[in-house]
Amino acid sequence: MTSGGKGMTDTSGSGDIVRTLELLWDTGPRPSRGPKPALTLDQIVEAAVRVADTEGLEAVSMRRVGAELGTSAMSLYRYVPGKAELLDLMLDRVQRPGEDPGSLGDDWRTALEGMARATLALYRRHPWLLHVNQSRPILGPSALDGMEKVLSRIRPMGLSDPELISAILVIDSYVVGAARTQVYQEEAERRSGLTTAEFFAAQAPVLEKVMTTGRYPIMAGLSEDTWSSDFDHFEFGLQRILDGLDVFVSQRARERSADT
Repeated sequence: MTSGGKGMTDTSGSGDIVRTLELLWDTGPRPSRGPKPALTLDQIVEAAVRVADTEGLEAVSMRRVGAELGTSAMSLYRYVPGKAELLDLMLDRVQRPGEDPGSLGDDWRTALEGMARATLALYRRHPWLLHVNQSRPILGPSALDGMEKVLSRIRPMGLSDPELISAILVIDSYVVGAARTQVYQEEAERRSGLTTAEFFAAQAPVLEKVMTTGRYPIMAGLSEDTWSSDFDHFEFGLQRILDGLDVFVSQRARERSADT
């Protein structure tokens, strides 16, 4: 996995947009003659995802993916123009929504909860996603399928279309931040050889003395369970965001009632 100290290593949508869309939606020209292809595009994308999952996104190259498949880099160019287009295919592949529509719940709140937890799990399975600039994504079938599924559940919020999209973006931004914290913490543990508990325990002797100086009275008075790992910060934050949306949805409902 890419080190937490590194910046973005790749940007979605930086390749041939038209060709990428043809590959994602299977709308490109098909060869009418010639030998049967030895590989499929799916095999290549799956191999690239495996490399990224096990070795980090920086390890993904046409040469490395070819080696994963037991072939040369040149043979892959018959299927995909290059790494930039391959990255967009990888992004769409890992973001395929689950087959069970009930996993999102029956109402808008449980739908957004389900989306948040599924997104967090996605980043945990594929940490390299945190190092891709996805501000301008190529919209493939997985991205649109997932968005359609969520929108169908949250439409009853009664918000305007831009507000519905913004609600999704708020949740997504929160999850990305939480996932980055979790993944970077695990990376720090691996690199340092110290668990998080051991890391802070090493600071305890100095901090205990500092807390007796009276300089930080509020922090010194915090309860012993303040930093307990039993407290679910992700869930706490998620529920407060949803509470805020709930208030806004109720406000909009009252406004509609007043207008009728």
